[in-house]
Amino acid sequence: MSNLLEKLEGIKIRFEEVAELITDPEVIADVKRYVKLNKEYKNLEPIIETGNEYKLVLENIETSKEMLSGEDEEMKEMAKMELEELEAKKDELEEKIKMLLVPKDPEDEKNVVLEIRAGTGGDEASIFAGDLFRMYNKYCENKGWKFQMTSNTEGTAGGFKEVIANISGNGVYGIMKYESGVHRVQRVPQTETQGRVHTSAATVAVLPEAEEFDLEINPNDIRKDTYCSSGPGGQSVNTTYSAIRLTHIPSNIVVTCQDEKSQLKNLDKAMKELRTRLYNLEYQKRMDEIASKRKTMVSSGDRSAKIRTYNFPQGRVTDHRINLTMYNLQAVMNGEIDEIIEKLQTAENAEKLKESNL
Repeated sequence: MSNLLEKLEGIKIRFEEVAELITDPEVIADVKRYVKLNKEYKNLEPIIETGNEYKLVLENIETSKEMLSGEDEEMKEMAKMELEELEAKKDELEEKIKMLLVPKDPEDEKNVVLEIRAGTGGDEASIFAGDLFRMYNKYCENKGWKFQMTSNTEGTAGGFKEVIANISGNGVYGIMKYESGVHRVQRVPQTETQGRVHTSAATVAVLPEAEEFDLEINPNDIRKDTYCSSGPGGQSVNTTYSAIRLTHIPSNIVVTCQDEKSQLKNLDKAMKELRTRLYNLEYQKRMDEIASKRKTMVSSGDRSAKIRTYNFPQGRVTDHRINLTMYNLQAVMNGEIDEIIEKLQTAENAEKLKESNL
């Protein structure tokens, strides 16, 4: 308990320091620093509020204990009942504070770039990539998040060989990061005449979207090409050079965007994606370091790890990271993946708690 109070006291000092800094005109003038401190303030606020509630409960426990040593039997009985409630509340708040003290990934609040690529399995893999894309689209709808496709390459028999989308909303990366990795499907393909079950795969990558001040890109390192959009989009398709292709020469990263009719809007989206990809090269190194220390490969971002299997004949979904098996495949394919993500978050938080020795 004293260890927890010491930690809370240290956080309170920092909170007051940050509160003062964000009103300093010099700090306000430095956008990058101001945004960073503002985020820190918002992250510390719930710890301070819960800490104050915890301290009040401790004070009330002491008061109730003093009342127990009094002469009045009725007051003693009331104090005894109150003490039971306060002790239960104390335990509850201690657990809550421990979870709040678990170090958060600063990227968790960010929007994401989602990319899905068909893996092994030919046409069936592309169809499955399309199924995953629809699953995430429905999930985002349910969450009230904005889901926008930015580029895609269609499969020959349907679905996508590759599809990229932007997802924006509240704390998107902190939830969607658990979806990075290899997703496997076991079912009878539409193209199969013998009725045999095939295994195909698709790779999902969830990248935290980089903000402008996260990194600076030298404009001389970028080659910009424009070309005609293809696919649905009305009269402007194939007639105006609105589609954008950006090549970052030092890293050889190429991004394209053609979903807007305006070249400027496509350029803005393409720049956002390029920033995100460059930022993620560094972020991935950090995630790999964390993953090497953590037993459960929950949100390590290792995109070569097989994370989940969707078995259609048995109506089964298995998440291999936490050995979770559920028999609600149809609901999952309709975007109901909250239960899986919540269990993955619980497993990761348990790992983090062990690491932080709280």
